[in-house]
Amino acid sequence: MNNAEAKSLLANELHALAGRSFSELVALIGHDEVKVVIGGSGVNYPIEFNVVWDSKPRKNLRIIGSIDDGGWRAFLPLTDSLIMKPDGKLV
Repeated sequence: MNNAEAKSLLANELHALAGRSFSELVALIGHDEVKVVIGGSGVNYPIEFNVVWDSKPRKNLRIIGSIDDGGWRAFLPLTDSLIMKPDGKLV
């Protein structure tokens, strides 16, 4: 897996997901989303997104993304996360 390519794809997809409204993201709690993106190298990268309350319900959300190449890396995916306040701003 090309780590630089995977990190870049994950960052782009996380920020795209964070473009949704706070209420849309709240609706994703408990409902993981998975999508496959194709890197410039032609590799398919599955990305899984999870949305959870960051520390207390009805406060900040943590948007978590993990990416792998479908091989052994699926056991140890690269991960990144963002925190969104109820007003929709990222921390």
